[in-house]
Amino acid sequence: MNERSSVAELADSLRRELERYPEGRKLPSSRALVERHQVSPVTVSRAIAVLVAEGLVVSRPGAGVFRAAPFAAAPDGAAVAPAARPGDLSWQEVALSADAGPRDLLAAPVFATLRVPPPDVIDLNSGYPHASLLPERLLAAALARAGRRPGAWDRPPTDGLTELRGWFARDIGGHAGPIGAGDVLITSGGQGGLTVAMRALAAPGAPVLVESPTYSGILAVVRAAGLRPVPVPIDADGVRTELLADAFEATRARVFVCQPLFQNPTGAVLSPARRAEVLRIARAAGAFVIEDDFARLLVHADAPALPRPLAADDRDGVVVHLRSLTKAASPNLRVGALTARGPALARLRATQVVDSFFVPRPLQEATLELVSDPGWARHLRALGAELRDRRTAAVAALHRELPGVLGAHRPGGYHLWLRFPDGTDDAALAAAALRAGVQVTPGRPYHAAEPPAPHLRLSYAAAESPAAVAEGIHRLRTAHERTTV
Repeated sequence: MNERSSVAELADSLRRELERYPEGRKLPSSRALVERHQVSPVTVSRAIAVLVAEGLVVSRPGAGVFRAAPFAAAPDGAAVAPAARPGDLSWQEVALSADAGPRDLLAAPVFATLRVPPPDVIDLNSGYPHASLLPERLLAAALARAGRRPGAWDRPPTDGLTELRGWFARDIGGHAGPIGAGDVLITSGGQGGLTVAMRALAAPGAPVLVESPTYSGILAVVRAAGLRPVPVPIDADGVRTELLADAFEATRARVFVCQPLFQNPTGAVLSPARRAEVLRIARAAGAFVIEDDFARLLVHADAPALPRPLAADDRDGVVVHLRSLTKAASPNLRVGALTARGPALARLRATQVVDSFFVPRPLQEATLELVSDPGWARHLRALGAELRDRRTAAVAALHRELPGVLGAHRPGGYHLWLRFPDGTDDAALAAAALRAGVQVTPGRPYHAAEPPAPHLRLSYAAAESPAAVAEGIHRLRTAHERTTV
């Protein structure tokens, strides 16, 4: 049974049992609850935490868990509700109408990628690997050690811990590369880094060049910052550089956002010839290249040697590089790094300190402990093997169940970009897939303008196993058949 559903069911059962308990009565021990309900100790602990948060029980370390006092009564005898009934909120519609537009519409694609499906739905949507693929023991040990480090709870430097900045500098640029610890700014994950970079490097209302298609979170950040995304088409070798040059000339943009490695959603890898062209074209335009290197730690076990980051070959400060550990480690380890040089770094630093001051030091200390542990390299190798197996299962299932929808495949990353016949409604197909028991992502939100064809993005990292990937694609075929009848 899914852990989330087990916790919810146990919490519901305990709520019903509490009705028989007077105030202050002690609940059965955790061991007794484990035996009675046939669940794990972790499930019991989390269910009790739910009841504590609801104010139904009180946990006293060393003594046990006790029924809490009921809500106090009001003078007229009515129970005092946890929150008063809200007043008239209609005035907010007028107050918010002066904004650039509804923020919920901008965030809708991001919410979609973060949505946790019901237990009976196979997740082929999320970009975060399944919990079984994450290094939970390494993370727990790193967090415990970090909490005992001298000064772990002191205020950190605003740019981040020097040792962590140095680690990112070596990981991005190499030991003898152009990037030093002084060129690195620790950020709150990749999305936080993107937000800082957009607001720092582009003036409000300015055009920003983006790959087409591109990660929907990039488009959301661009629009939320009051910027205008301008699409530049890509193919199997990455962004089409002749069109990139034309776009710079036509728009006078000063920022181009790209994902040169395992691009989301297509999986494209920027070819060697185009790498040099991107840097040359941007330099000639007096523009920055924001390199979102989100998937470098998600390389498959059978992938060829990876190309270097663009930042490692940049001597002129054109590239602002973004790297994050969240996908390879945990969605909760929201630690990333921006690298830049010159006035651009000063602008990034000023933007971040106004927004959030700094990334919490205990989180940075835990990250240092994690990447310094010999188990981190072993985890990355194991993750690469698991992703390879899920990709192999996905490709085989697509050829069997939906022949013709899969384009050229690139080994690495965690997603496949599926092209469906003209006339297919990708949103309707995704909705039908959810009803059939598999969650996928429609292609429309990955385009800054009108999409040239109907697509779905299929992410195999979040599935529990290769067999689950294959079953999810079988359910997708069922949904496709139902929508084309």
